[in-house]
Amino acid sequence: MKRFLLLLLILFTINISAQTDAETLKTIYTTSLTNGKSYEWLDYLSNQIGGRLSGSLNAEKAVAYTKEELEKLGLDKVWLQPVMVPKWVRGAPEYAYIETGPGKTTTVNICALGGSIATPYGGLKANVVEVQGIEELKKLGEANIKGKIVFYNRPMQADLIQTFEAYGGCVDQRYAGAMEAAKLGAVGVIVRSMNLRLDDFPHTGSMTYGDLPNSKRIPSAAISTNDAETLSTMLALDKNVKFFFSQSCRQLADVQSYNVIGEITGSQYPNEYIIVGGHLDSWDLGDGSHDDGAGVVQSMDVLRLLKESGIKPKRSIRVVLFMNEENGLRGATKYAEVAKQKGENHIFSLESDAGGFTPRGFSFDCSDAVFSKIESWKPLFKPYLIHYFEQGGSGADVGPLKTETNVLAGLRPDSQRYFDHHHAANDTFEHVNKRELELGAATMTALVYLFDTYGIAPISNSNQIKD
Repeated sequence: MKRFLLLLLILFTINISAQTDAETLKTIYTTSLTNGKSYEWLDYLSNQIGGRLSGSLNAEKAVAYTKEELEKLGLDKVWLQPVMVPKWVRGAPEYAYIETGPGKTTTVNICALGGSIATPYGGLKANVVEVQGIEELKKLGEANIKGKIVFYNRPMQADLIQTFEAYGGCVDQRYAGAMEAAKLGAVGVIVRSMNLRLDDFPHTGSMTYGDLPNSKRIPSAAISTNDAETLSTMLALDKNVKFFFSQSCRQLADVQSYNVIGEITGSQYPNEYIIVGGHLDSWDLGDGSHDDGAGVVQSMDVLRLLKESGIKPKRSIRVVLFMNEENGLRGATKYAEVAKQKGENHIFSLESDAGGFTPRGFSFDCSDAVFSKIESWKPLFKPYLIHYFEQGGSGADVGPLKTETNVLAGLRPDSQRYFDHHHAANDTFEHVNKRELELGAATMTALVYLFDTYGIAPISNSNQIKD
């Protein structure tokens, strides 16, 4: 009986090793779609833990949960990497209204931007100056800004198909708007939410005061797109409209947190590392299902799918769940710092931080020669409707690992609905589709498999039978 079982194991191993790449990818996709774990993990992360702001109790719970789940997979190594992170707390719910006359007010939806200071006790009320961006603000000058609330109302550009490009085109007003307005004597800042649709959800996000002293800092909040339209219309009718808002957020001392790391040690090249990851922290308004719970669980499932598919990696494959992407990038910085100290050779790093929607492909930060090789893999992904292979950016968390020779990549799901949920209270589990999430996990696993099998040196043909 033992000999029979041993023979079956040998035959199974020979069969796996003799599979073509197309057959191996089919196994990966089938396993993910019929026996995936990503959706189950996300359910717990989102509904049992919730929003995971850096330094919070929920972030601690997420570290413990994901470490425990990785340990259950039977990986070769699982560990926590300490990192100091900022601790910003929102405090009591924000409140705001537009005042058109004594006793005539319209309540609007706002949320404090991450890193903002609080308003004075009892709130802040002042006249409003609407601008389309920082350049217009500077042209108006101190005479027109001092003592007022600046309302940044530049929308995301709707005719850009690449929604991340639209986001990048206006996010500077959120990030640096308060700093620049404070230099001109403004008393507060309201920023139109980074959202392509009109709704009532304010979208938070990180902001900075630069090197402004504490005494010069002013409170900053996001306003929903519907209410931004309302405020703009009221200002067009009456420049004397006032705006009131109250928020009690504050910045506390840094606290210790962790990156969560798991590894399958390579069988042939254990000192060559391939990493896949997402960020474990999220903003606090929703439960962070798309940003970036989806990327976390997809990355975890990459290692599980490799094992379930009978693939024994040649190179060491790591999943890294980064802490503090949203308001500091401390986890990514720490991971890259430790990797450099140890002289670790990270040949390929893949990040998922663009939501759990249907995967469309990848963007690659690499040389032209390596990209030519990557493009030769494109036919392998065509049966799964993965067509987008482009040179470009990768992801914030893998960015610090870039060298002259390695490859960084980002999973690119369909992004048309992503900013409806990004950093808002409706970034919740119910808005993630199980099948789309599992397709993304399989797509990431397939790419990791190919990089592990063939490395990063250009080759003439990758769709071959492996020896």
